[in-house]
Amino acid sequence: MAIIRGFGLPAWGWRVPTDVQRMRSEMDRLFDHLSSGLSREPGAGVFPLTNVTEDPDNYYVRAELPGVKAEELDISVTGEGMSISGERKIPAEGEDAKYHRRERNAGKFNRMLSLPGHIDTDKVEASCTDGVLTVVLPKASAAKPKQISVKAGS
Repeated sequence: MAIIRGFGLPAWGWRVPTDVQRMRSEMDRLFDHLSSGLSREPGAGVFPLTNVTEDPDNYYVRAELPGVKAEELDISVTGEGMSISGERKIPAEGEDAKYHRRERNAGKFNRMLSLPGHIDTDKVEASCTDGVLTVVLPKASAAKPKQISVKAGS
């Protein structure tokens, strides 16, 4: 890419060539057009935000679900994963409300999570406290690390 120095400007005053400026504005218009097409339907985005941790016996999934009632959640568990689905509802502000910033989205969500090993689906427990869902997923016996003792040879 060539950089052209403008006439009559000090040596430190570099200018971007007009072709590059034109290309940049065309790309900006293209991305604006594409992104506006994607956001026509309101959605909740990547929601809920989750953390997945483990200890020797369990996997733990903690998800932020402010304003979502526990009885309105649907949690499904398979051998190596789980899904959390529901709907985030935000009360209407009224017809005369004028938004200055709108970052909270409402809508249905379905979050699929893969786990690093097999789980015992019969022993899964879930609780929701202060807008945080905690799911305890016990590891299947095959997924738990096994301690092997070494016998000394004679």
